[in-house]
Order: sequence, then structure tokens, then C-alpha cells
Amino acid sequence: MEFIPLHFGDRLTIINPQGTVGVVTLWSKPEYVVERFREAGVDLDPATSPIAVFGTLYGNGLRELLRNLLYNPQLDTLLICGHDRSGSANELSAFFGEGLERVEAGPTRYRHLSGIAEIFTCRIRGTGRLIDSLVQSTDFKAPPRLITLGDPKEDNTLKGIHNFFASYQPAPFRGTDRLEMPLPEVELQYFPSNPRSHQVIQDTPLKAWVEIIFLLTRFGRRVTLKKGERIELQNVKAVVEKPTGDWSNKLKDFTFDIERLRKYQAEIIRSKISRELKRRPTKSSLKGQIDILSEIELRPDEAYNYGDRLREHFKIDSLQTFVTRLKNDPEDRKAYFTLWDNRKDLKSRSGNPCFVSLFFRKFQDKLTMTATFRTHNALDGWLRNFYGLMAIQKWVSNRVNLPQGPITVISHSISIDPRELDRALIVVGKRKWRMHLDPMGYFRVSLDGGEIFVEHRYEDVTLAEYRGRSAVALQHQIARDLALSDVNHAMYLGRQLARAESALKEGKEFVQD
Repeated sequence: MEFIPLHFGDRLTIINPQGTVGVVTLWSKPEYVVERFREAGVDLDPATSPIAVFGTLYGNGLRELLRNLLYNPQLDTLLICGHDRSGSANELSAFFGEGLERVEAGPTRYRHLSGIAEIFTCRIRGTGRLIDSLVQSTDFKAPPRLITLGDPKEDNTLKGIHNFFASYQPAPFRGTDRLEMPLPEVELQYFPSNPRSHQVIQDTPLKAWVEIIFLLTRFGRRVTLKKGERIELQNVKAVVEKPTGDWSNKLKDFTFDIERLRKYQAEIIRSKISRELKRRPTKSSLKGQIDILSEIELRPDEAYNYGDRLREHFKIDSLQTFVTRLKNDPEDRKAYFTLWDNRKDLKSRSGNPCFVSLFFRKFQDKLTMTATFRTHNALDGWLRNFYGLMAIQKWVSNRVNLPQGPITVISHSISIDPRELDRALIVVGKRKWRMHLDPMGYFRVSLDGGEIFVEHRYEDVTLAEYRGRSAVALQHQIARDLALSDVNHAMYLGRQLARAESALKEGKEFVQD
């Protein structure tokens, strides 16, 4: 039986279509893993190799991988050999070993498929991975063996690869028919808005992330990229006022693992600096500038990583340079760094950094930080990236002796995969409305003679006064001054103005709610 991919055929590295082994490279580049297999002495001849295909598994492609396996039952073995950055290896293993459990889907609804009564949202037992119910482990008449070989960059892994193929014999093929299982679609339409105007302001990273997912599911526009469809918004601005992390149990409610987030924090500021050469400043150089001679290296299966871009790629340790600048001048506005390498990244078709700039500023006696992302995977990337940003801010703030202030993240293109809408809508279903005080102040409404009198106040100070005989006239005055910023506050004020106008016309007493 010949290997025929139903999904991601353009992204898979097919070796021998008649082969019976598949290799899952997780987050590692398939071409790197292929080369390591070659170094281990594995037969990669398209006519004789036992390997049919190499392919990644970042996490989001699990549905497609399972469907490809059902359609190609001749694959008797899956070798897991790659950098397991997101835990997808455990999710794949748990699918076959533990199966699925149904979860409360909230507002999630799948489009009806002919011949299928109902589709449920499920979780792979023992993991946080959500998936549809159409593919079950019991659908596999002869499930493939899962063998974990480890990280391909390790020498011990090469020995494991060699030893496996030295004794590998294909399992007798039982003549199982191909099974083609469709991918479900979540029914959803977007609501009108300016897709470039959305802003989120929340106290914690998790609350901000939930709000971003809500905005995308409600207002996101469908676009078609080379990699497939996405639901996208542009230039979303998120401000987290208290970027100190979230409680572990709250993260678990949304299937985030605090240990993985901490590991990511360590990676993003990692530095293996062995020597530092301080040069005497010249007129054209920054006082205290440090040239770095370091041992930072990219993993062989990485096109880039943020630790490298921040501390080595441009031959300057940006984090240490931020500290030097801000110590020399706490009001400095040049603590700005770009991670985008124009000479390299503009020409490269893949392996381009999403995190592209960083700006520090002392503001209101705190160290604030603004980060810009070229593109953002909202479901799986945004919160993890934010935890990395918190680690960067903490590293710098500790050394300049300034408390951590708000972090602002600007995402030029932020999106979710439509196939992941079930996951997104479960997040949205947990979103709770909470009343927020308008940072622009509040309003006192009363009647004064023959007019409605409105005071715009902040704490105990009157900022402005407005007078008029109708709610409409006052509405226009207040809107002209941009005197409020919260939708709920605006609706409340509108109700009070309407009540005041009615009381004025009828000669009744008015008391503000």
C-alpha cells in the first residue's frame, strides 16, 4: 500500500511511499532529523528505505496526523524523534494509550456532517489537548507502535536510531482498508468592527489572553495564507498592568503547564557568556557599551531562538546594554532593540522571528516594557510569549533597581486556526464579565434650574462641567472631549442622562442611580 497524505502533503518529507515507518519530528526541522538518521546509517533510498515519511507535530496538527494514519494503515511504527517543546509527544502517546474524554464545550458547535449524528469536543485523557470526537483510538484496527528515540541532537539518540533499524522487521500487514475521516468545522461568523482597532487592558496575563481569544472569535476576519486559513486581527494592543504571573491552578483551568512556562522563561533569557570585553567608550559609542564574546549556540534544528537574537546574533547583549543605558540615564528613551535581521529575514522564506522589537522606559517610577510581534499564534503562542517577556523585564528591572511596570504587547497579525475554534470557544465560554472602573474618571449628574448639570470627576477633583437641556446635547459634548473610555460606563451614563432629561421635562426630582 502506498503512503498518500490527506493533509499537509506539501509539508511532509516523503522518503519511500512503500515504507512502513513514520517519523514524528515534533518541533525539530524534518531536514535536520533526516540528516541525523543518515548519520546513524539508516537506509534513506526512496526505493528501499523502510521509512515512508518524516513530519513535524507542533500540537495543532494532531488531528491531521491521526487522519493521515487512518488513511495509511500500512504504517506499523511511529518513531518520535525531535525537540518536544510543547508536549505534543505526550499528547500523541496519551491518545493511543488513554483515549478521549468528553468535555463541556460551552458555545462550541460543529457543522453537521452527513451520516454523523453529533460531534463532541473531547480532551485527550491526562493532557490538556482538546480535539474533536470523530477520531477515536478504537478506530485503529492495528494501532502503530510508538517508539520515543529522544532529541536528535544527542549522540545517544543516534545510537538508538541505529539499533532500532538494525533489528526492525515490518509487522505483517492485515490488509486493513483505508479510512477517510473528515475534519469537522466549527460554525461561527464574525461581527463587524474595525479589525485594526482592538485593545485589551487587564491586570494579569491570563485575563488578557482570554480577552484576546474572545476578540478573535467575535471580530476576526478569515484570510487564506500559504499554510491555510486563519482568523485574523491586525495591530491588537494588549496592556497587562500587573505582569507578575498567574496562579498555577488558574493556568491549569486553561490547560497551561506552569513548569513549561517557567522553562520557556529560562530559555528566552539564557546566556552562556564566557568572556566579556569592556572597551573604552569613544565619541561614537555608548558609554559602558559591552562587546560580547560568547558561547551561545543555536540548536542545530533551530533557525533562530529569541535568546540568541537578544544576546548574541547581532554581536551585542541587548539585555546587558539595556541595563547599562538605564543605569547611566534612568530617563533614557533609546533602550530599544530589534530582533529582526533585515539582511537575513527579508530574504528567508521560513525561520523568521515573530518577536521583532523591545522597548524599555522608566514611566511613573516603574520600568515599563513594550514588545512588538510580527505575527502571533493566539491560542498557543501569545501567553507563552508573554511569560517570556515577563522574564526579560524582571532580569532588567532587578539590575536597574526599578519595580516592574505594565507590559504592552502589539501584535501586527494575530490569528487562530479555524480548525482550532472548538478550543478557542471553550476558552471564551470561561470568560466572565467583570465591571472595571473607567480610568478616565466618573460622572455626577443632577438638575440645576432648567438644565441638566454633569460633573466629570476623578477621585475628588472636578475635571470638567457640562450643561444642557437634553441628553443628546450632553452626549455630544462628552463624546467631543473623549471623556470616558469604557463601553459599560458609557451605557450607564446614557441611562442617567435619559432619566435626567425625563425628570426635567416632567418637573420631577432626579436622583442618580
